[in-house]
Parts: sequence; structure tokens; C-alpha cells
Amino acid sequence: MNPLNPTQTAPSIALLEDDVVLRERVLLPGLKDFGFVVSGHETAAALYAHLQNQAADIVILDVGLPDQDGFSVARQLREIYPLLGIVMLTGRGKTPDRVRGLSEGADAYLSKPVEIELLAATLHSLARRLRGNGERTKVHPGWRLDADGWCLLTPSGAVVALTKSERSLFACLSASPGKLVTREALIAALTSNVFDFDNHRLDSMIHRLRRKVADACGEPLPLSAVHGEGYVLTATR
Repeated sequence: MNPLNPTQTAPSIALLEDDVVLRERVLLPGLKDFGFVVSGHETAAALYAHLQNQAADIVILDVGLPDQDGFSVARQLREIYPLLGIVMLTGRGKTPDRVRGLSEGADAYLSKPVEIELLAATLHSLARRLRGNGERTKVHPGWRLDADGWCLLTPSGAVVALTKSERSLFACLSASPGKLVTREALIAALTSNVFDFDNHRLDSMIHRLRRKVADACGEPLPLSAVHGEGYVLTATR
């Protein structure tokens, strides 16, 4: 097992969750939308077999599993793969369970139900620590994407995990700071089929991104609308 490859765009995730609906309909598609390469597994045995044949950077695991409890899985993974990132995601949210999970080797402990954006932000944060990136300790003015391009960093150092579409939107806007980016250019950044794209969808996506940033870090995204023409990222410093 190797540490994170700094050249890959997002870490690879192995998800151990025996709830089929949660795994297949919520977590897997949700994490993929945030840019992660993710595989799903129902049992500890299946996870071990996967890790023997294919490296993962971070494992997400539950406590209640059909063949082994998550605490012992975390302990065993930590012994075998000391550089592996481990995030426990479980319905056991009491302090003793949290303490035990972290003591057994987990890097982070989240309680169900968890918002997919919080889980994504936790994974990106852990990935930066595993890489020894140090991005948040450096002084970088302005609103910008992180080194991987999957998180928006604010001037104060807050981190907001982005979906694929949000990432494309901000990358397009930040490429021309202080200048008008037309609606056509933004739509072209989102889809190759520009003629079938609903114009109202662009405004909804911009609105959601603004609200998401404000909710996550308490700072308004410095984005101004030019009626009928497009948007301007008005301040990057």
C-alpha cells in the first residue's frame, strides 16, 4: 500500500458499508459526484480481498458489519497499512465509541446520517494530511481551487468541497477574475451539448454554489450577475 499519489486528481476510496441502499444509492454516487474514485464493499472479507489486489488511499467503514466489527477492522488495517487513511462512518455517535474508533486507528469519526458534503470535505482534508500538502498552512490570498481542484479555498482558509459541475463553474469564472464570463462560456464549461442545456439550470447552480459557500464558511462568494449576459468573479484577493 502506497501513500497518496500527488499526481492523481482525487484519492481512491474503498467504502465498507453493509446497508445496500445507503451504499449503492447514496454514498457511492454522492462521492463519485465529488470526484472520488470509489469502490463499494459489503463485508470485511470483501474489503481485504480488494485491498490485496488494488490499492486504496482511504477506507470508509461502518462499525456494525456482518462478519467483523468495524473497530477491529480499523485496528487490523492500521497494522497492515500504516499509511492508509481510515474514516469511520457509523450510527454509534456516543463519545466512548468515538474515542474507541480513534484509538483503534481511525483518522476521523463521523456519525450517521452524514451530509455527503461534510463527508467529502473530511476525505479531502485527510487526503491533504496524508500527502503532507500543507496547503492550509500557507498564505494564499484570494478565492481559489486547491491543488487537486476539488475544493474551493477562501481567503480566510476555509475549505468547501465541490461537485464536478461546481468545480467546472468556478474554474471557468476564476480563469477571468474581474471580467465578465458569459453565460455561453459557463454553459460550455458544464456540457458539450450546449443547445440542450436549460439556461435556468445555470442560474440554479450559481445560486446553490453561493448558498453552499455562505453556509460552509460564512463568507459570501464575490460573484456578481450581469443581467442577461453572465457573471463576474468580482474579487479574488
